[in-house]
Amino acid sequence: MKKIKLLIIYVWIFLISVSGYTQYNSKSEYNNIQLSYSKTTSILFPYAVKSLDIGSRDVLVQKAKGVENILLLKAGKQNFLQTNLTVVTSDGKLYSFILNFDDLCPTLNIDAGLRNTDDKQLLFSMENENQKEIKDYAMLALSKKNKVSGLSSTRSEIEIKVDGIFIHQDIMYFRVFLGNDSKINYDVDQLRFFIRDQRKSKRTASQEIEIMPLFNTGDFGRISDNSEITVVFALPKFTIPEKKKFTMQFFEKNGGRHLELDIKNRNLINLEILGNL
Repeated sequence: MKKIKLLIIYVWIFLISVSGYTQYNSKSEYNNIQLSYSKTTSILFPYAVKSLDIGSRDVLVQKAKGVENILLLKAGKQNFLQTNLTVVTSDGKLYSFILNFDDLCPTLNIDAGLRNTDDKQLLFSMENENQKEIKDYAMLALSKKNKVSGLSSTRSEIEIKVDGIFIHQDIMYFRVFLGNDSKINYDVDQLRFFIRDQRKSKRTASQEIEIMPLFNTGDFGRISDNSEITVVFALPKFTIPEKKKFTMQFFEKNGGRHLELDIKNRNLINLEILGNL
C-alpha cells in the first residue's frame, strides 16, 4: 500500500512539472528580426509592454510615444553582433526575439501574436484619460455622411482615398477608404503618417516628422481581392507648415503595390468639427 501511495505521489509531481513546463513554453515565442541603421522596426503586442531587456547597447529600443503596446527598434551601430530582446507583456506572456543587422532588407513591422482580428488596435498610455472618447468619436467619424473629394491615389488596381477629415478638440480623424479591384489579396506590411518637404533639394536633407496614430477602427491588415474597407485613424492635432505636406504611405507585404497619398494645408480648411456626443 505504501508503495502504491509513493507511486501516486511521484506521478502527481511529474504531471505538475510537465504542466508547469508546458505553460512556461506556451508563454514563450521566438522571432528572428532583421534591424537597419536607417529604418525603424515596429513590434505590435496584443497587451501593454510591462518590461523589456535588450542584450546589447548597440540596439536602440523604446516604446512608441503615448502607446503601451508598440516597441520601436533600430540599430545603433552598423553591423552589430547578433543579440536578443526579451519582452514581458501585461498578460504575463514572455516574448523572445533574436536581433540581426541587415541594412538592405530589414523587418519593418511585426505582429507579435494577436489572438483575433478584433484585438488589432493600439493601446493607449494610461496617461491618456480620454481613450473611450477617442474611440467614440472615431466611430462617429466613420458613420458621417459628409465626404471630401480629390484625395485619392491608385496603383495596380489598389486605391487609397481620404473621403472625410474631422476634428474634435485636439484629435483629428481621417476616414480612409481602401479598395482592391485586383484578383490578388493586398496584405498591408506597414502604414506610416508623416510630414515632409514638398520638394527635396539635392543640396539639403529632407526632414520627415512621423505622426503615430492614437487609434484606428477595425482591421486593415488585409484587403481581400475585389473588396473594400473603410477605416478611421485618430491622430494628434497638427498643422502643415509652409512648403510641407502630410503623407500617408501603405506598403504591401512581399509585394510592390505601395501606395502614397499627399495632403496639403488647403485640404484641411474644410474639415468638419465633430460636435459633442
